[in-house]
Amino acid sequence: MLIPKKNEEFLKTLLKRNEGRIIDFKQSITSAEKLAKTLVAFANTEGGIIVVGVSDNKKIIGIDPGEEIYMVEKAISENCVPQPNFRFELLETMEISEKHVETEKLILLVFVEKSNQKHFFKNQKGEKTYYRRLYDQTIPFSTCSDPSLPPTGN
Repeated sequence: MLIPKKNEEFLKTLLKRNEGRIIDFKQSITSAEKLAKTLVAFANTEGGIIVVGVSDNKKIIGIDPGEEIYMVEKAISENCVPQPNFRFELLETMEISEKHVETEKLILLVFVEKSNQKHFFKNQKGEKTYYRRLYDQTIPFSTCSDPSLPPTGN
């Protein structure tokens, strides 16, 4: 079980950053396949952090950690070949509404390590595509049926 941490300073620092080569904000995870592309792109580039529970305009939405962790694990086990190294961290923050009511909000951080090996996104047909991170975008570089082949355009 993941225990939430209170780290308001780190959260403020994260929220000051823009999406880019090493950070991606997600309100929630709606597609395991789309998430898997970002995970392998981070592993193939410099590593990175996926911040789940924060909208693109930096509003803290909060999440159900069990559901979001399930989606990350599903993306990694079904769509990442080989699976990248990653770890979770759960941040807890308090939000005060206009009516002065405190509400606890949870944010999931997915830290993806930079890898020395090539990672591929695998679709439902078993086709593998090599992704990298370019600025704030996840970009496909090649599609191949054999992950031992070097990617093109790299």
